[in-house]
Amino acid sequence: MKRILSYNVNGIRAAYNKGLLNFLTEVNPDIVCFQETKAQPGQMNESEFETSGYHCYSFSAVKKGYSGVAIFSKIKPDLVVFGMENEKYDLEGRVIRADFGDISLISAYFPSGTTGVIRQAFKMEFISNFHNYLNELRKTRSKLIISGDYNICRLWIDIHNPEKQQGTSGFLPEEREWFAKFVEDGYVDSFREFNLEKHQYSWWSYRAGSRQNNKGWRIDYHMITSNLKDKLLDAKILPQAVHSDHCPVLVEMDF
Repeated sequence: MKRILSYNVNGIRAAYNKGLLNFLTEVNPDIVCFQETKAQPGQMNESEFETSGYHCYSFSAVKKGYSGVAIFSKIKPDLVVFGMENEKYDLEGRVIRADFGDISLISAYFPSGTTGVIRQAFKMEFISNFHNYLNELRKTRSKLIISGDYNICRLWIDIHNPEKQQGTSGFLPEEREWFAKFVEDGYVDSFREFNLEKHQYSWWSYRAGSRQNNKGWRIDYHMITSNLKDKLLDAKILPQAVHSDHCPVLVEMDF
């Protein structure tokens, strides 16, 4: 069994100062996919994580203190690939891949479109190009786990008050339409294989007591290719972790 954790930490240095390493010691994931590290290599307390048994790989944005992804793994990967060979997105540090045997694990941080029209257009371009990148990768690496912050609620039950949110970036019809096509293309939402309940969220606004009242969004996922579905053992959200405005999501797999 392998335990894979995905966590948008909204700044790995800030999360570290809030007890991130102690949390990981308790949960004991084999692999951690981080998003929004907001740090450069060498700034992430790597030596502390290495002392806890993790091999640390990160892909940071050129812009300091912005975006960035990482994979920290107790299993040494066979290969690590930084970026998706598209400079527009690689400059923002949005994708890192690690290969373990015949399985490829990706930590991905999808752009947010909440700051306006230009970034929403950038987000829509990214999700289309990323989808194409994955389908191309599947020709040689057919077993994929794509973990990360997708910045999209997939289903009506994945967001608080969906009726009022349909004009909001992250729950726009065209975003949910892309997600539906993504699933149709052979990708499985691991969490929803085990839990079909409402009010299961992984991100909450810092405003108006959203987290205390559980008025949130589920935007963090472990999506897997359908050929790995029989390897799923469990998937859950861990809202007790409070190092970020997100909480981690966990998947357990037999590989």
